[in-house]
Amino acid sequence: MDPEKRENSFEIFGLDYMIDESSKVWLLEVNTNPCLSLASSLLARMIPVMVESAFRIAVDPIFPPPPIDDWPASKRCLIPSDIVENNKFELIFDEFYDGKQ
Repeated sequence: MDPEKRENSFEIFGLDYMIDESSKVWLLEVNTNPCLSLASSLLARMIPVMVESAFRIAVDPIFPPPPIDDWPASKRCLIPSDIVENNKFELIFDEFYDGKQ
């Protein structure tokens, strides 16, 4: 990412790690372009939720979704009622509050 053009942008990183026999966690690498393939049933459940969670943090504050009451009834069932509670992402840098670095 160009550090001069970070405004209104976000990144998703992939972290590869290993847990040894002593339960110590070792970071192996950080990927700036992680694979988002839905190659297994586990990934097919995890990746869409991860992308949705990232969008809720990065996009929704700028372009808020319409209130759920404004959605057609046929679409309301597509939104899990506990989506906010399931969002385990955390915003770790906010240029507005943390300043340009």
